[in-house]
Amino acid sequence: MYPSGLVDRAVAACGRAEQRRRLLPARLMVYFVLGLALFSPAPYLDVMRHLVEGLRGQGLLGDWRIPAKSSLFRARQRLGPEPLRVLFTTTAQPMGTESTPGAFWRGLRLLAVDGTCWDVADSPANEAAFGRPGNSRGHDKSSFPQVRMACLIEVGTHLVLDAELAGCRTGEVTLVGRLPRSCGPGQLVLADREFLGVPLWRAFTATGADLLWRVPANRVLPVDRILRDGSWLSRIHAHTDPAHSDPVTVRVLAYRLNGTGRAGEDYRLVTSLLDARRHPARQLAALYQERWEAEAVFAELKTHQRGARVVISSKTPDGVLQQVWAHLLVHHALRELMVRTAATRGLDPDQVSFTETLRSVRRSVTVTPGSFSP
Repeated sequence: MYPSGLVDRAVAACGRAEQRRRLLPARLMVYFVLGLALFSPAPYLDVMRHLVEGLRGQGLLGDWRIPAKSSLFRARQRLGPEPLRVLFTTTAQPMGTESTPGAFWRGLRLLAVDGTCWDVADSPANEAAFGRPGNSRGHDKSSFPQVRMACLIEVGTHLVLDAELAGCRTGEVTLVGRLPRSCGPGQLVLADREFLGVPLWRAFTATGADLLWRVPANRVLPVDRILRDGSWLSRIHAHTDPAHSDPVTVRVLAYRLNGTGRAGEDYRLVTSLLDARRHPARQLAALYQERWEAEAVFAELKTHQRGARVVISSKTPDGVLQQVWAHLLVHHALRELMVRTAATRGLDPDQVSFTETLRSVRRSVTVTPGSFSP
């Protein structure tokens, strides 16, 4: 999924290309860090064996030998996180088409924004860089420092199209505010209630994207005009506009879920799609449940791929970021494979098992020479 030429360009763009020949060149280390994510939580030397034993069996390694763990650690430090981040931003593209189930609605590509946190190794450097959240059960802090991640996700394929990383002291709204750079016309972005605010709303709609976001329960939305489907036009205001002189017009949808685990819960949504004839309220309400696909993506990344209750092992901030970008790259490659497989079989990508794909790719890398390593 990540050919050597593309990896070399990412390495060169970050100034990590070698001036002399090394036992562990930067290209190999990119693949090694991707291997750490693919085979998580396997130890260093086991991962390197997975990557090279197939080559050894074909007589392609010559006299090259797996170096000591300390050498791998130093080579990872030389590489840093930037080549992985550049490789991700270069390759993270949407794949859903009009024929991909769940990828489009009335000509609009469905995206979602959401955030999550990664537990990272408990070291002084990581705590200083990323912070440690409070413990809800008392005044103590949690066991591990955390990295906060905000993602823009293609709903129909589960592909992560953009991501921002920071320490847990940085709020989700701040990180999501950097994601409009990857949005544009022809998209409908879904988001949960904590993101509703005028600055963020305007940042996304300024790209030409349309929005469908949940409303906090205590938010007052006056009725300006009732529309044919029972939705109504209203206004939202920024906290910095106490005179309410610069409103944003939105359309409000109110409904109650029945027959689900959330039965009886009242929902309100706001959308930039103001035409009730072209975009009926009932259909938009049914569509909003697709936002929960973001939770499925985080489960794939953190439970199945990284491993349940596994902590990002690097004790340095650069190593932590390097590993998280590697997890995003591996997830994108797995999901791309799943989308292509589903398309050839005429299936919804949701019908292809993520865990089975992960196991299959792990087997393939182990037994097929050169399928992953350079």
